[in-house]
Amino acid sequence: MMRISTYPPPSAEGAAPMGKPRLRHWIRRVRPDDEVVVSALYREYHRPLLAFVIRLTAGDRQWAEDVVQETMIRAWRSAEQLDPDSVSLMPWLATVARRIVIDDRRRRDARPQESGDGPLESVPVPDEMEGLLHQVVVSEALKALSPAHREILNETILRDRSVNDAAAALGIPVGTVKSRVYYAVRALRIALEERGVKA
Repeated sequence: MMRISTYPPPSAEGAAPMGKPRLRHWIRRVRPDDEVVVSALYREYHRPLLAFVIRLTAGDRQWAEDVVQETMIRAWRSAEQLDPDSVSLMPWLATVARRIVIDDRRRRDARPQESGDGPLESVPVPDEMEGLLHQVVVSEALKALSPAHREILNETILRDRSVNDAAAALGIPVGTVKSRVYYAVRALRIALEERGVKA
């Protein structure tokens, strides 16, 4: 939120309504870091501009306040381009505020409607920890098997090879592959049960 300075206190000249001479005075002395100009603009135009913007935002005061702040910032940045002979900046400020509201509406319409966290709370989230623990237990159980049993399970289950392909890859008979698979699966089931996993 933009900080509005009220220092220095308004002088006798500053206390007068911001008519033609005063507006010319503020615009001519504007500098990019001059908070006094912002304060003067804010004091003079905040209330009428806010009332105008509240109508544009259909009564949304928070949004209207944000639009007024952005309008004041743009006025401050564009102060050198403003007409010093103008009696009032209200038409210019109202135009800028209206464009900001239009841009805000376009941005809101361009992105999906936010529905809050309510529906997300009831969406089931998979418990990845259970799967991870299961992998660790299976890995430990595989380490408890003999090298021949680990090798045959690696070829047939992990690499998804047929009995004939596994026999060719390992250079052993098909009957030996079948026998090893049977005993390896049986040994793995026992190793898993010892670790509390029902196979």
